[in-house]
Amino acid sequence: MAGSELLQTAIEAARAAEKVIRHYYLGNVAVRMKEDRTPVTVADEETEEAIRRVIQAQFPEHGFYGEEGGRHGGENSPYLWLIDPIDGTKSFVREYPFFSTQIALMKDGELVLGVSNAPLFEEMAWAEQGGGAFLNGEPIAVSDINALDQATLSLGNVSTLAGSPRWARLGELIRQVNRTRGYGDFYHYHLLASGKAEIIVESDLNILDIAALTVIIREAGGEVTDLDGGPVGLDTTSLLATNGVIRPEVLKIF
Repeated sequence: MAGSELLQTAIEAARAAEKVIRHYYLGNVAVRMKEDRTPVTVADEETEEAIRRVIQAQFPEHGFYGEEGGRHGGENSPYLWLIDPIDGTKSFVREYPFFSTQIALMKDGELVLGVSNAPLFEEMAWAEQGGGAFLNGEPIAVSDINALDQATLSLGNVSTLAGSPRWARLGELIRQVNRTRGYGDFYHYHLLASGKAEIIVESDLNILDIAALTVIIREAGGEVTDLDGGPVGLDTTSLLATNGVIRPEVLKIF
């Protein structure tokens, strides 16, 4: 596998996470509710710990920000790892396969590396700044579709958007694209990066959900911002991802 020691470590951590996930999947694990009313299981916690062990064995001075354990370490380091051990815990506990492990790295506040692994799909995507994007070891790239009537739009979590004035604009966008789907979670981002979808809209997420996927889409030739056109950062809660060339057509409406 090509790539830096950072990328190799991230992929090794994703493989370690997969072993824990496969152990618990279909195992009727107990579910607790966090304060924000989202579910968490022992699988989430042990998967994050497996990732942390691999990364900190190689880079003990780096910061670590996990979905379950929060942010710690790295006070004097420019590096911060962003980890969602099981992105899609609701899918995991209801026993359908739309969940993944998300591992990203920031350097001086800029996203520079991402690994997205979906064990039940047997899909691992990864990218490193300047090195291109890959899916299961093969290079991937976004499509060159630049007309809405040929484009595929996928919607993720949009409950906040549904209560805003933009909802009508989204309706107009839906009317103009070739097809609309709701693939959700990691899957529609893998499709976009692989040239199989062109537009993704989400209004309710957090940086741990999409940090790795942001790097992958950018390295595949796409563009990613929040719904206001701002850069993706630690406080991002919405996303507009496109293949790049169709973005001007989307912005005319949205």
